[in-house]
Amino acid sequence: MQSLMNKPGSAITQSLRGMALCHPDTIKVHFDPDFVERTVTARSGKVAVISGSGSGHEPLPTGYVGLGMLDAACPGPIFTSPSPIQLLAAVHSVDHGGGVLFVVKNYAGGVLNTELTIELALQEGIDARFVLVNDDVSIANVANRRGLGAAALACKIAGAAAESGYTLDEAVKVTRRAVAACRSMGVGTNVNTLPRNGPGAILADDSIELGVGIHGEPGEVRSVSKGMSEIVGLIGQPILKDLPFAAGDRVLLLISGMGGTPPLELYLFSEAIHDMLVANRIRVERQLVGNYLTSLGRGGYTVTLMRLDNELQDLWDAPVHTPALHW
Repeated sequence: MQSLMNKPGSAITQSLRGMALCHPDTIKVHFDPDFVERTVTARSGKVAVISGSGSGHEPLPTGYVGLGMLDAACPGPIFTSPSPIQLLAAVHSVDHGGGVLFVVKNYAGGVLNTELTIELALQEGIDARFVLVNDDVSIANVANRRGLGAAALACKIAGAAAESGYTLDEAVKVTRRAVAACRSMGVGTNVNTLPRNGPGAILADDSIELGVGIHGEPGEVRSVSKGMSEIVGLIGQPILKDLPFAAGDRVLLLISGMGGTPPLELYLFSEAIHDMLVANRIRVERQLVGNYLTSLGRGGYTVTLMRLDNELQDLWDAPVHTPALHW
């Protein structure tokens, strides 16, 4: 697969520069250490919301920096957690006296580096906590579940809560509740060309990889002969059963491409997902379809459902202005 980069080692820096040029009214980028900060100054006493992630998952996390969402985001190397140096620099830049809330996907490096950063912040008198995102139902052991689409949803809920004047304790509580209301699963649909793993196994035209992760973690190769409805059954039923979701539930639906799936296919998949939810008498109140949590150019998508209540829906609907989300 051809990739148009000047120098592989400078791709992240150049991408951040390009992003800053495209969104000068929304974000500003700091280098050495690298982090992205919102341009709108937060009020004194506001909880600061920060997230970090390896690069390659854009728009997560840098595309979610802005009013009503993240105060700062730290991009690490490709599929590698940002360092405590980056995270602490972001803390120093966006802390306004209300404490700091980190949104962290459940991967060992990210969790460890965030915990180290929180220890350092606490030593400086800055109150800091983190919320763990672990919504991937393809892993049976809940403690080992990876963070998927719920990471983007949690950033929005946390950011809206902070913008609305929630205290740090209150923002942590509602963000944890949002994560607990989410379930996700990923499916791969073509050759895995992720840089860390090299070319993956070639999937047959009638096969998918069920339960893939966003760093190239493999799934179970399954043959599907009945098209989208069969794929939706394989990915949707485990999601519905795990919470479990029930008839009458109101949900937020996120269908995110992994970077290599065209919108046409995402909308085909969306129709089949909607049919499944209607059959289960589950009402889609809010939805996003597009590239919101990617895996470079991997083919496939992740599906996330969040069970909504009035508070979560109000926080989701609250104004947001970031490079990736704005209403």
